[in-house]
Amino acid sequence: MKILGIETSCDETAAAIVEDGRTVLAETVHSQIVEHQKYGGVVPEIASRCHVECICQVVEETFLKANLTFQDIDAIAVTAAPGLIGALLVGVNYAKGLAMSTNKPLVPVHHIRGHVAANYIAHPDLIPPFLCLVASGGHSHIVVVHSYTEFEVVGRTRDDAAGEAFDKAARVLGLPYPGGIYIDEVSKQGDPFAYQFPHPKAEGPYDFSFSGLKTAVINLVHNKQQKNEPYKIEDVAASFQETVAQILTDKLMKAAEHYRFDTVAIAGGVSANSSLRAHLQKACLQSGRKLYAPPLKLCGDNASMIACQGYYEFLAGARADMSLNGCASRSINEGAY
Repeated sequence: MKILGIETSCDETAAAIVEDGRTVLAETVHSQIVEHQKYGGVVPEIASRCHVECICQVVEETFLKANLTFQDIDAIAVTAAPGLIGALLVGVNYAKGLAMSTNKPLVPVHHIRGHVAANYIAHPDLIPPFLCLVASGGHSHIVVVHSYTEFEVVGRTRDDAAGEAFDKAARVLGLPYPGGIYIDEVSKQGDPFAYQFPHPKAEGPYDFSFSGLKTAVINLVHNKQQKNEPYKIEDVAASFQETVAQILTDKLMKAAEHYRFDTVAIAGGVSANSSLRAHLQKACLQSGRKLYAPPLKLCGDNASMIACQGYYEFLAGARADMSLNGCASRSINEGAY
């Protein structure tokens, strides 16, 4: 079964064709990083306009790469929630028009479920149930993956997402957008223990809070600048990254112990962070658990993960009609429709 996946939830316009939920036949991603860098973050209106300008070309290029036609696919999967509403609407309406014109089933996909599914593409042996940390610019969740389409959130951020904290810390350090990539890079030349940043408490045992940590970094830099005291950007970045990696690893391992999972996975943009991966690999090695992580190209937003999750949603009977709409905020437990 061949599924066309379409992803436009934020600042990547992406399309992919995936066979039987595991094999990527072709994929195309158009990134808008250059358009948003001058503003230090994603501008929703610009993101929506960029999606409109290139979605047709991205889909057509994907079919050319796969040497397939619209008649060769069995269903169309599209990210319907959550995300920037204007951006989502571009993908949803394009997918609706394509489904109507080709008479193909339309499958709505939850963006965070898609991030989890990225691991299925990279690791054919990974089968639910397992525990997954999903960390990105907009989300930080610990999720029990009961099955391919059944999820339970057992931990979440109570304020900022981990990826958002990376971007804000990078901005105050004068690093470009997207901040996580550049913090990871400059941290390699810094001392991760040069500064002691707080581990903010959250109400739930597996919940996160990154607002206070972000503020601590901003205050440190501003105080140094106001007093004309020297500091190394590399040390601040490395110390911040180390703290985030410790927090995420600690919470995930505690949840794995409590819920008795020997298999854990990570997903989302922050899962590409080298320090987080190193911490989790060490923790899993010490505790006898197996860690699954997607390759770096599948950590960010992409359509392969949407097509993959769309396959399992299709098998579970998920279908949408022409009333499908984008939704900016929706729990992973609810799905996308």
